[in-house]
Amino acid sequence: MQQHEIYERARLSRDARFDGQFFVGVKTTGIYCRPICPAVAPKSENVTFYPSSAAACEAGFRPCLRCRPECAPGTPAWSGTSTTVRRGLRLISGGALDDGSIEQLAERLGVTSRHLRRLFTQHLGASPLAVAHTQRLHFAKRLIDQTNLPLSHVATAAGYGSVRRFNDTFKKTYGRSPRDLRRRREESFDRDSALSVRLPYRRPFDWPAMLEFLRGRATPGVEQVIDGSYLRTVLIDDHPGVIECRHDEADGSICLSLHGIATPGMFQVVQRVREMLDLDAPLADIADTLATDKQLDKLLQQNAGIRVPGAWDGFELTVRAILGQQVSVKAATTLVGRVAQRYGKPVDLPASLAGRADGMSLVRVFPSPQELARARCNDMGLVKSRADTIRRVSSAVIHGDINFDSAQDPDEFCKKLMSIRGIGEWTAQYVAMRALKYPDAFPASDLGLLKAMQGVGKINAAELTRRAESWRPWRAYAALLLWSSLSGSGG
Repeated sequence: MQQHEIYERARLSRDARFDGQFFVGVKTTGIYCRPICPAVAPKSENVTFYPSSAAACEAGFRPCLRCRPECAPGTPAWSGTSTTVRRGLRLISGGALDDGSIEQLAERLGVTSRHLRRLFTQHLGASPLAVAHTQRLHFAKRLIDQTNLPLSHVATAAGYGSVRRFNDTFKKTYGRSPRDLRRRREESFDRDSALSVRLPYRRPFDWPAMLEFLRGRATPGVEQVIDGSYLRTVLIDDHPGVIECRHDEADGSICLSLHGIATPGMFQVVQRVREMLDLDAPLADIADTLATDKQLDKLLQQNAGIRVPGAWDGFELTVRAILGQQVSVKAATTLVGRVAQRYGKPVDLPASLAGRADGMSLVRVFPSPQELARARCNDMGLVKSRADTIRRVSSAVIHGDINFDSAQDPDEFCKKLMSIRGIGEWTAQYVAMRALKYPDAFPASDLGLLKAMQGVGKINAAELTRRAESWRPWRAYAALLLWSSLSGSGG
């Protein structure tokens, strides 16, 4: 069956599995919609399909105010695209084109700007600038609909240089002003209240499994799972705050609340949380590959919404991984909590959390590389070699020898990290899996993975690596499935 026919059937049946995977341009109205739009379906000869909302925008279509394309689950950043496009999308989501040019973005990706434009057009139907513009536009639209932020704050949060430009963009795109688009009455903005925005995800999503993974690895004083929510302290432009993630299964979204975080940092936080919770995982593609293995197929049926939890900060996760070498998850969590307690900066709960202080234990931000580069880590139950490795990694990050830029080649990153004494294959692969969000990372020597494979007989790391070849490029998801079968082992 040709792709056009698949999209046509999905549109006519309003198949939610395709929501966010393509968009429908309606020639008679000049509007583009999600495939689940509740409006009367237009005739087939009057529609055109686009691989991304940016492509539909660039073709001159306006977003539908009924199905609200900005609320569609994120298009999987690697589904059907080249590695360069996938990495480029992550950089754009992180603001690479806010202050930089396409030429600078292409240089970071190791290609020419002409080749980068060609790849984006081929895979997404839109230029890199169009993708960046659409992301900002959709983010602003969600803030208009979901918050009571003054529109000037919305403009700032979405990265528009001026309110006039913000207004002009919306009038051109939606045919009306931001004030006209706001669906609820204006209310005064309380600076001490939390800002909340909903992050749609692609179903299914196993939130309990995500929480269980994060709970077991939550750094005491920095992270906490409480009342079905995940919270952690963060530093945004050197100002401390707290993010809180709650699940709304009925709405199919994560409600992200930002406590003590100024509006200019909102877009950055939203994009990082999407990656941390792996909200845009292409579940169908993953399942198609992993289900060919009988053992993984059985685990997939039990964990259909499996995700690979990311990391808020790559350096923090690397320290955690070093402390997790050859010890249990619980022991590693205890050790990293001691490091945070001694070297992390103390913070006060934001005013919006003060009334919920009972049971809250968010008192520190995780220490920076500068704070750990000379840390002795003595009298903490820490093996001296681990403390030495933490100092070496801290110095490497400070001097720029190691960074966690998602544009870099994951294999080259692993080689650089393993060049530091005390860092082996397991640590490098684990960091690539969670900090770089490399979907094919695979710590084959992990004792939990080897234990999980005992059902097929005794197996060593080399044999597991050979078997995992058929799981590419989703070996990281295979690892999570195998760990899940051991109820929290690994990492």
